[in-house]
Amino acid sequence: MKILITGASGFIGSHIVDEALRRDMDVWVVVRKTTSRRYLQDSRINFIEMNLNSADDVYEKLSTLSFDYIVHAAGVTKCADKNDFFRVNTEGTKNFVNGILRSGIDVKKFVYLSSLSIFGAIHEQQPYIPINEKDTPHPNTLYGESKLKAEEFLDSIKDRLPIVVLRPTGVYGPREKDYYMMAKSIKSHVDFSVGYKRQDITFVYVKDVVNAVFLALERGESGRKYFLSDGNIYQSSSFSNLIHKELGSPWWIRIKSPLFILKIITTIGEYYGRVTGRVTALNNDKYNILSQRNWQCDITPTIQELGYKPEYNLERGVKETIAWYKENNWL
Repeated sequence: MKILITGASGFIGSHIVDEALRRDMDVWVVVRKTTSRRYLQDSRINFIEMNLNSADDVYEKLSTLSFDYIVHAAGVTKCADKNDFFRVNTEGTKNFVNGILRSGIDVKKFVYLSSLSIFGAIHEQQPYIPINEKDTPHPNTLYGESKLKAEEFLDSIKDRLPIVVLRPTGVYGPREKDYYMMAKSIKSHVDFSVGYKRQDITFVYVKDVVNAVFLALERGESGRKYFLSDGNIYQSSSFSNLIHKELGSPWWIRIKSPLFILKIITTIGEYYGRVTGRVTALNNDKYNILSQRNWQCDITPTIQELGYKPEYNLERGVKETIAWYKENNWL
């Protein structure tokens, strides 16, 4: 089977490539000239240099090729320029798909990596209930809005392409850089959290996301959209407690800040990013993400329709992740 993967140099995409190679698939990846190939060293990988901002370039590069499966994992989660969310996540998806349609490639399945973030802060009154597929999205971040607009475009052409959408919650694991910052902070003896109201958080380990991708390719019904988590609900301290344990339980100071302090910090970070043009993790999107109290989601359809069975709870996933950070001298 021949598979084309975008975002292959990124955190999730590189793990998708690894699994496709493990399955002895004919693996092709979309890259730019400036794309890092740090995690794409296997000689079996075929590279296609392509500009996802141009449907014409996509068409030109794919017009003489054929693929059984396509996985679109390319995207950005934070940007210095807010317009880049829509340029990459929304318009990039439109251009890529329009180029595919023009090329006439007859794919068996197209899997799109979206996000739970498209729903925003809903069901925030206690007791919290899981977000489900019948809920109406109300994204409270630019990232979530850009992903939702991409989904809406895919809905408009679903009769022309067999599309399955995956909506993972917070994804962590080896090669991930945002949750890594928490581990780095804890190693430096500081744990920081915000808000005093109960927060229910969900996670999914990257290998379970990858497993879901291939289940979607094999079993996903065209037009369906599936949530991804490990099936458990955690509190805000769960992740940091497990990181602390895997780091050997160093002494630490735990700081819990009110939300207004976080708002001040992220506002400054947002302004700094705009002035310097540098991407910063402390921005308005981050404030909305950290202040959201309910991240529960219903994965029942994912289990029933795809046969999805998460293999990693948070304890197992964090143990493997921290071990990788240590082995690769990140910590």
